[in-house]
Amino acid sequence: MTELDRTDLRMLAVLQGEGRITNAELAERVNLSPSACLRRLQRLEGEGVLTGYTAQVDPQAVGLGLQAFVRVQLAKHEAEAVERFAAQVNAWDEVVACYALTGDMDYLLQIYVSDLQDFSRFLLDRLLNATGVADVNSSFVLRTVKRSPALPLKQLEH
Repeated sequence: MTELDRTDLRMLAVLQGEGRITNAELAERVNLSPSACLRRLQRLEGEGVLTGYTAQVDPQAVGLGLQAFVRVQLAKHEAEAVERFAAQVNAWDEVVACYALTGDMDYLLQIYVSDLQDFSRFLLDRLLNATGVADVNSSFVLRTVKRSPALPLKQLEH
């Protein structure tokens, strides 16, 4: 784990909310010179703390009006079955996140599709036909109350 000081954490907090900020603006916000800020930024990228920069796209604006969370239980839990399922999930564009879970279900999939008919196609043609799937349970998002890709970094400052 990389050792992060208060300035590193402040830089990360700013970048999580404003990924397109210039180095000069970032340096000013965290009270560093631009050259010192750039060195820290390069170190954070080099050590894998910063893993990339992305744009956030509104799903509704691009026609992805239905978001679902699907819990999946596998029939078998041998390494080969788990690897095969993971490979299938990684090939499906509709799945934007997949988490291995503890408890009665093995995986949680976050899925974006255009509508219920599109979800039905995904479920019947892909997920239920996937090798090793024993059971699925779907929930549809009615309203997003909170959505943030930012990690809670303030609690790490000592």
